[in-house]
Amino acid sequence: MQKQLILAVMAMSYAPLAFAQSDSTNVGEAAFTFTEAQLGEDENMGQNVSIVSSGSNVYASEVGYLFSPMRFRYRALNQKYNEMYINGAPVNDMETGQFRYSLVGGLNQQTRSMEAALPFESNNFAYTGIAGSNNYNFRPAAMATGQRITLSAANRNYVLRGMYTYNSGLTDKGWAYSANITYRWANPGYVKGTSYNALSYFFGVQKLLTGGHSLAFSTWGNPTERGTQGASTDEMYWLANDNQYNPYWGWQDGKKRNSRIVRDFAPSAIFTWDWNINNNNKLTTSLFGKYSIYSSTKLNYNNSENPQPDYYKRLPSNFYDVWNSSNVQNTEFALADWENTRDYLSSSERNRQINFDELIYANRQAAANGQDALYYIQKRHNNELNLTLSTSLTTNLTKNITWTNGIFAAHNVNYHYQTMDDLLGATSYHNTNNYALGTFAEGSDQLQYDLNHPNAVVGEGDKFGYDYTILTNRVQGWTSYTEDFGIVHYMVAGRLGYQSMQRNGKMRNGLFANNSYGKSGTANFVEGGVKASGNFNLGGGHTLTLGMGYDSKAPQASVAFVAPEMNNDFVAGLHNEHIFSSEIGYQFLNSWLHANISGYYNHITHATEWTCFYFDNINSFSYNSLNGLKKDYYGVEAGLDFKLTSAFNLKLLGTISDAKNVSNAQVVYLNSTQGTYNQDVALVKNMRENGTPLTATSIKLSYHQGGWFIDLAGNWYDRIYLSYSPYYRYQSYLENSKDFDEANNLIVPSQSKGHGGWMMDGSIGRSIYLKHGSLSINLMVTNILNNTHLVTGGYEQSRSAIKSTGILRTYSFPKNPKKYYAYGTNGMLNIAYKF
Repeated sequence: MQKQLILAVMAMSYAPLAFAQSDSTNVGEAAFTFTEAQLGEDENMGQNVSIVSSGSNVYASEVGYLFSPMRFRYRALNQKYNEMYINGAPVNDMETGQFRYSLVGGLNQQTRSMEAALPFESNNFAYTGIAGSNNYNFRPAAMATGQRITLSAANRNYVLRGMYTYNSGLTDKGWAYSANITYRWANPGYVKGTSYNALSYFFGVQKLLTGGHSLAFSTWGNPTERGTQGASTDEMYWLANDNQYNPYWGWQDGKKRNSRIVRDFAPSAIFTWDWNINNNNKLTTSLFGKYSIYSSTKLNYNNSENPQPDYYKRLPSNFYDVWNSSNVQNTEFALADWENTRDYLSSSERNRQINFDELIYANRQAAANGQDALYYIQKRHNNELNLTLSTSLTTNLTKNITWTNGIFAAHNVNYHYQTMDDLLGATSYHNTNNYALGTFAEGSDQLQYDLNHPNAVVGEGDKFGYDYTILTNRVQGWTSYTEDFGIVHYMVAGRLGYQSMQRNGKMRNGLFANNSYGKSGTANFVEGGVKASGNFNLGGGHTLTLGMGYDSKAPQASVAFVAPEMNNDFVAGLHNEHIFSSEIGYQFLNSWLHANISGYYNHITHATEWTCFYFDNINSFSYNSLNGLKKDYYGVEAGLDFKLTSAFNLKLLGTISDAKNVSNAQVVYLNSTQGTYNQDVALVKNMRENGTPLTATSIKLSYHQGGWFIDLAGNWYDRIYLSYSPYYRYQSYLENSKDFDEANNLIVPSQSKGHGGWMMDGSIGRSIYLKHGSLSINLMVTNILNNTHLVTGGYEQSRSAIKSTGILRTYSFPKNPKKYYAYGTNGMLNIAYKF
């Protein structure tokens, strides 16, 4: 059996350099190029992938793609600390701070030309973020000359891909052209009920002029429509006997339909002027613009029961307490209900999915009685207009000294609103807050979502519920000075900036009639930072590295408002984050060994976090703002690259880290049916960052010779935490639960975790040089051993274990977090012809 397993593993050893949907085929393309399987495009699964890399660091250059199936984040930091640039212009989303990978989805060839900088590495394009910074070069003259046709088949997010790329290189007349078109498709994808339909395009032109000038223009886009996957509980995965069970889809007229459809299109363009003033000075100026169109649908309900197939009232454990056999509610009849529900849900897939036909029938019956829609599909929109102007001047003061100065200014408008996508057979729906019925009398102003248009009838395509914009402006100047001084290469950098944010409401909410329509005040923040680092060449291949920095970073607009869907109020005590960062490292390099080991410590104070969840005790949405948080991120990361022979390399990589709150937080929350603010203390000290392994290691064997590329890696993941619920840790909630230890101290529930373990990935590829061009064939497989118990993320359900009547529920929300599991064995075959 052992011999058979070894032979099977060898047979499934696949290459190239990346274990993702990439068609990289040679060592020169070792810089990590992310692809759609790694993007975290679905906001419900968490946009976690961090793509920091550096050719000088074995660990950092590998982990971005090697650990991507588990949505690994570099140093467990939020993605807003990983800053992305195109031709020197910052392109992270200005409202959330995060980079939307779909902005460049499908542009695998264009994103290969990338400059990467780790937190304390010098560069000529930015003041580096504490999770690093990357700069994509979208100048056509920088693209590898030639044409390339790629055909791919996979069982991942998409199953088919076709790609054509053309790069002219510089012509004799100083012109360069670049073009790309990519199409990706799946129906379904790896997960049942999902789909994928995306067309990506890129066109660029560049002209070299006299006097050291160059002008480049590039435009691209990625119109995408995809049906998404939802998280569920272990109980539902058990009933379905499938850890990729998806509650978002069902049947309508005998056809499959997904209730969560994401449509995403962000047409973008960048104009870049490069001026080589002389041999020692270069000026780069870029104007970047985009208009992002993003929407996501959701099945909702009105004065009816939740139609989600994994809703807790439909599950066996709602009838019988499986966690506490002594519960007085565990009667013989309750056990029979548990068994009947279990048999019903496990007997047929249709019983575990949405029945759209039933919902449409119920709506038609309601319409016949003059009622509004009981069920409907809503569409949440988040469109964005962004303009950014950046410029930087790099000066070589001497052969050993470089000084770079830069500035950028950015203007951003996010348009948030909700429309009616499908009435599901109903004939009417009114723009009123029916959740608040009972709190306020029928017909009262407080029930109106828009007092300027009371009781408006909502048709398909009409706006309802909320409509507002967030306006953000940002200006920043930065400087970086580097020098080689004897055995020391050191860098000193600083930045100073300003950021403002404002809300503009388009509906006058009845709960906040005087504070929801029109413009809010403007929040203004001055931000800045300094950092310094040094590399000490100790001789014999030994290098010591040190780095330290301090930043004051403005809060993101996405956490600045308590309840942006309802009013203009800013979070009380909104404050700049204060960030201390530090690192010490050692590197050894000779002809057969390249080794890195680093230790780091980051400390953040005045952090603000924001969440929103449905609070079913009072049939209300609860907007929660936590502020005053302190956080620590620290750990050790190491990488070893042994050259065993001219063809074989052995790489050992790993990190042991922690990323946690080191304080409790003040919380202010607003329930959407009451319109009043509540204050509490969230006992969230020692809660960890979620959705990324805090322990990750890898052993990887590579064979690269004679046009063959074979890699096999075994990766271990552990300490994977789920997103914690602040509500379970409100001091008032714990006091009401009367959960005290023997010393009469409140018992704070531990944070839910996901299951870790081993994942084996591999690849095999061959480059064949033809008379005209070359042919590359690559086969990649992830999770060869089909370990489907690895948790990639999830969240605790923020619902009370106690009913509004004070009675303990049979169903335990705290014990039933929702999870995502890693895909089982999946792979991709790429065939590329370059000529």
